[in-house]
Amino acid sequence: MILEWVMIISAALTILLILLQARGATLGAGFGSSGELFTSRRGIEKNLYDTTIVTTVIFVLSIVVSLIIG
Repeated sequence: MILEWVMIISAALTILLILLQARGATLGAGFGSSGELFTSRRGIEKNLYDTTIVTTVIFVLSIVVSLIIG
């Protein structure tokens, strides 16, 4: 029961964090070309990126554990 909640919450947080990231949000980025130069992530953008990775790892691990437990 707890594992199901972990999966649901981590999936929702991952989706939210991905949508909050604004990098490449221009129309040209959808076609593979962005008019901006690549820069390193700083501040809140770096925190969002790191948090997205953590929530994604939690989501994947919860799925693996769920498959093992069965």
